[in-house]
Amino acid sequence: MKRDLYKYLSGNEYPGRGICIGCSPDGAKAMIAYWIMGRSANSRNRVFETIPGGIRTVAADPAKMEDPHLIIYNPVLTLNETTIVTNGDQTDTIYHFIRDNLSPGYSFEAALATRMYEDDAPNYTPRISGVVNMRRGGYKLSIVKSCDGNPKSVQRQTFDYPEPVCGEGHLITTYQKNGNPIPSFAGEPIRVGVDQSDPSEFAGKLWEALNEDNKVSLFVRAIALDTGDYEDVILNKYNTVEG
Repeated sequence: MKRDLYKYLSGNEYPGRGICIGCSPDGAKAMIAYWIMGRSANSRNRVFETIPGGIRTVAADPAKMEDPHLIIYNPVLTLNETTIVTNGDQTDTIYHFIRDNLSPGYSFEAALATRMYEDDAPNYTPRISGVVNMRRGGYKLSIVKSCDGNPKSVQRQTFDYPEPVCGEGHLITTYQKNGNPIPSFAGEPIRVGVDQSDPSEFAGKLWEALNEDNKVSLFVRAIALDTGDYEDVILNKYNTVEG
């Protein structure tokens, strides 16, 4: 069943960090969205900042940064005709595996086989990751999580979408909903509608749908599949303070 992306997000107080990848209604663009949310002051003290080919997280106010562990990383990197998007420093792991061609065709899976969920007991936040072919639009999504909060049992699941459907995509988030501990995402990525080809419009509708108290930053990339060229949009809730 295809879900309404915006209704799903607006009805969920805390899905955590999320990745949505799909195809524009006209089939001409691959659409990527990544956002971060936060409940603590440390998690909320972040903004997205552009770097060549992608983005990184930085402290909005460096003086208030308590612990950069699991907070500061490169969510998006670009390598040749691949966009990599993740919720942690596994972005770099995937980048290096693809660059070094350690496992042709399965570098994404091989990279994540070396990683575990985040060490933030009792939540054990999943690592969610995606890669997109910037000329064909095919994509993969992955989640690395504990088994029902059991730190001794890791689960690694990869979902492959080599032939995207126009006007559709898939959403994966770190959490199902708010809670204590927070329940990890479960099941297959959620099939959702993608109704935009304009990255600014897509970003605006997603930003509006995310919970006002908990949303922190949002990134959207629209990739023209005929050329591989892309346009990025960043929305940050908080302003950067010079350290």
